[in-house]
Amino acid sequence: MRRPLFRLCTLLLLATACASTRERGTAATPLMQSEYSVAEDIHVRQLAPGVWLHTTLAGADFDNYPANGLLIEDGEQSLLVDMGWNTRHAEQLMTWARDTLHRPVRAAVVTHFHVDRTGGVPALTARGIPVYGLEATARLAKEHGHPVPPSIVSESQKLGPVEVYFPGAGHAPDNIVVWHRDSGVLFGGCFVKDGAAKDLGNLSDADVAAWPASLERTRQRFPDMRVVVPGHGQAGGPELLTHTQSLLR
Repeated sequence: MRRPLFRLCTLLLLATACASTRERGTAATPLMQSEYSVAEDIHVRQLAPGVWLHTTLAGADFDNYPANGLLIEDGEQSLLVDMGWNTRHAEQLMTWARDTLHRPVRAAVVTHFHVDRTGGVPALTARGIPVYGLEATARLAKEHGHPVPPSIVSESQKLGPVEVYFPGAGHAPDNIVVWHRDSGVLFGGCFVKDGAAKDLGNLSDADVAAWPASLERTRQRFPDMRVVVPGHGQAGGPELLTHTQSLLR
């Protein structure tokens, strides 16, 4: 008599486990791995619930240099923060968001006018997807012959699940940061250096004198940040702002 009872208990446990699995991963939001190689030069990994870090490699003209951006879930859709070096990167990131994440990109924001931020803009505008940037970003991109974000965002504005904020000049005169409050993730872009950086990198458009105060405004604005994502290199915590300040000194 004990064996049928054991089998019944086992079946009940399996049913409970399957129900739990269904609750965690529905047809719209399947259970997923945390890292993907979208292409040889596009990698995506999860930083926090609903927040994905995408890293794209430049071509030979930029020595295959990696650049970071984010893909942030927003209900049944998603928001791109920067979009790779070129239109192919942007197109493949949008395809991954639609077919694997099951959250098509509804909008994007670029964090300054350099091509590692704006290179994918034409891929989104061709599909009628709004791409946001500061007015200064649009002007500078046009002046330098880079793709222009057609939709203007203010220097402090909510944009779906995130807040975009212009802390002041630093790496570029128009660099913004993007804050995702629910996860504590701050995308610092090229305004923030990674922990392994030995110098400030490209200073062709930098305002080194204004940069330290801009970093301090960022720290005061977002005291709850837990994860900080630089424009290049590994993500870290608030110590990346301190490291950038030390490089400026």
